[in-house]
Amino acid sequence: MSQPEVAPYGAWESPIGAELLAGSVRRLAWPAFVGDELWWVEGRPDQGGRETVMRSPAGGTPEEVLPQPWSARSRVHEYGGRPWAAVSSDAGPVLVFAAWSDQRLYRLDHGAAEPRPLTPAPGAPAGLRYADLVAGADGAWVWAVRERHDGGTITRHIVAVPVDGSAADDPSRVREVVGGSHFLSDPRPSPDGRRIAWLAWEQPDMPWDATELRLADLDENGVASSHRVLLGGPLGQDATDPGERESVFQPEWAGTDALYAVADRTGWWNLYRVHVDGGEPAPLCPRDEEFGLPQWQLGFRSYAVLDDGRIAALHSGPSGSGFGLLDPASGKLTDLDLAYTDWAPHVTTDGRELTSVAASPYAPGAVVRVDPAAGAATEVRASTDADALPDAAYLPDVEEVTLTGPGGRDVHANVYPPKNPRFAAPEDERPPFVVFVHGGPTAQSGATLNLTKAYFTSRGIGVVDVNYGGSTGYGRAYRERLRGQWGIVDVEDCVAAARALADRGRADPDRLAIRGGSAGGWTVLAALTSTDAFACGASYFGVAELLTFAETTHDFESRYLDGLIGKLPEDRQTYVDRAPLSHVDDVSCPVLLLQGLEDAVVPPSQGEMFREALARKGIPHAYLAFEGEQHGFRKAATIVTATEAELSFYGQVMGFDPPGVPRLALEGGTA
Repeated sequence: MSQPEVAPYGAWESPIGAELLAGSVRRLAWPAFVGDELWWVEGRPDQGGRETVMRSPAGGTPEEVLPQPWSARSRVHEYGGRPWAAVSSDAGPVLVFAAWSDQRLYRLDHGAAEPRPLTPAPGAPAGLRYADLVAGADGAWVWAVRERHDGGTITRHIVAVPVDGSAADDPSRVREVVGGSHFLSDPRPSPDGRRIAWLAWEQPDMPWDATELRLADLDENGVASSHRVLLGGPLGQDATDPGERESVFQPEWAGTDALYAVADRTGWWNLYRVHVDGGEPAPLCPRDEEFGLPQWQLGFRSYAVLDDGRIAALHSGPSGSGFGLLDPASGKLTDLDLAYTDWAPHVTTDGRELTSVAASPYAPGAVVRVDPAAGAATEVRASTDADALPDAAYLPDVEEVTLTGPGGRDVHANVYPPKNPRFAAPEDERPPFVVFVHGGPTAQSGATLNLTKAYFTSRGIGVVDVNYGGSTGYGRAYRERLRGQWGIVDVEDCVAAARALADRGRADPDRLAIRGGSAGGWTVLAALTSTDAFACGASYFGVAELLTFAETTHDFESRYLDGLIGKLPEDRQTYVDRAPLSHVDDVSCPVLLLQGLEDAVVPPSQGEMFREALARKGIPHAYLAFEGEQHGFRKAATIVTATEAELSFYGQVMGFDPPGVPRLALEGGTA
C-alpha cells in the first residue's frame, strides 16, 4: 500500500459526499409484522422527504406498498408517531395510514391502485390529526390518538375508527373512546375487549416528567367509563414536589387481568407488572438501567411480549446497552448476542420473532428480523445499500468515553477521530473538532455509524457527540440535571468535552466548533454567547429567544420551558437573561444559521432575530432558509446545500480549504 499523502486536516479528499447523505440514506421506522411479512415506514429524501410504507416477505425483496405521491406521516404533537397499522381482510392485508397531505386516515386495500378515506375531512387544513395507530383484534376498527385543532383550541381523544369507510362522510361514526386529559397516548384495548388502558399527562409536564397509566371499563357502545390510575403521577399542577413524580412508559397487556409497564419510581425506568384492580406493582427486573425512554413520538416501544411469556426488552445504562430476553417469573435477563449495539424504540413481535431498527458502530441502521430461539438477526432493509457505502477504511472508529465536567460530574460522550486511509496530517498539526449537540434536549446519541459524522471525519475533522446532562439513558437524576439549568449545564458539559480533548492533545484548542439542531441549536447559540471555547458554531433551527418562543411554539412543548427555565410570569427575567439573543454583544466568532420556513416547533422568527442581531454587530454569519422544510430537513437538495455550507463555513473559519464544495458567502465581514 502506498504511503498516505500529507495534507492539512480538513483538506482531505473523501468519497463521502453530501449527495450520499441525501440520496442514499433512507429513514427507517415503525416496522411491524403483517402475517409472515415485515412492513415499515421508509423516508425518501430524493422524493421530497416523502414517507412511504414498504413490505418484505420472509426472505423476499422489499417492495413499496404505498404508491406515489402518498406519504404516511402524522403531525400529532408536530413530531408525529406511528402513522400506520394493518388489518386483515379476506382479500389480503389492508393498510391504514395517516396521510401527510391532509392528515386524514386512509385505507389501501390489497391490490388497489389508490387509497380511500376513512375519516372525515377536517374543517381546517390538518385540523384532525391521527397517530399511534393500533389495529383492533376483530379487524373492523383502528384505534388512534386524535388531535383536533379548532381555532386556537386543541383537544385530544383516543378514538376508534371503522375500517369500512363509513366515517369518511359521517363524523359521528368515529367513536370518542376516552379523553379527559390534555395529552394521552398508547391506546391498549384488552384482549377480551372489555377494558382499555392508556397513558395520560398534563401541562406543564412532559411525558418523561410524569404520566399516569389509566384503566377504564368499556360500556356497550365501546366508550370508556370513569378511569382508575394504576401507576404514575401526580400530574401537572398537582405535583408540589418534583421528586414525587413518576413517569410511565408503554403499557402492554399481560393476559386479561394485568398489565406490564415501564415506570421510573426508583429513578430508573424499570419494568413492572400491575393488576387491573391496583395494588403494589411488582418489579420484574430491578436494576439501575433504563428500560424506557422519552416519548418524543407516539408509539415508541422498547419491549414486546412473546407467546411463551418472555419479554424482549431494550435496556441501557452508564455501562452500555443491550437487547435481552426477560423471564418475568424469575427476573432473569439474558442478552441476545447480536452484531447490533443500538436499537430504535420500535420493538414489535408476532409472538415468535421480533423486529426493530438496529445499528452498530460499523453498520448503518437497518430493519432487522430477530429469531430469539436461534439468537440470530437477519437484515431486511438497510438505511444505505451496501454498494453505496464507502470502503470501511473511510468510516470512523468510535470511542465511548466518560469525561469530567464542572464539580466533578460525569459527562458521557462518543468520540469519532479523523480517519482517511489516503491522507495523513503534518506531524505538528492537531485536528479541528466539532462538538455535536443532540436535540431534545431529552435525547441520547448512540455510538453508531452515522454518515454525517463520517462526512467530516473522512475530511480530517474530528467529532465528539456529547450526551450532556439532561440526556436519557443514565437515570432520572442525570436527566434532571437540566431542570432550571437549560443553557447552563448543557453548555458546561459540551465545553468540558471539547476542552478535555484539547487538553489531551487530541484536538486543536483554537479550532473547536459546535453544531446542533433544535434544542441542540439553542445550546450552540448559548455556548457562543456565554463562553469563548469555540471558534464558530452552526445552529440548525435552534431557539434564540425564549419569551417569543414560549408564545409561538407548538402545544406539545408550549410549557416545556417551565421545567427547563422557570415559570411565567414569575421568572420572566430569567427568560430574558438566559436567552442567547440577549447576549449577542458577547459573540466574537462566526455563526451559521439554518432554518426550515415551515417549522412549527422552532418558528423561523427565532433564526431571523438572531441573524438581525449579528448583522447589527457586524459578526460574520450566514443564514440559510429552506422553503418546504419543517423541523428537521428531509429533502435531498436541502441536505446537500446545508451539509456543504457547513463544511465550507468550518474551512473559512478554521483555516483549511475543503475540496469539492461551493464556498459559502458570509455576511458581516470575513471569517
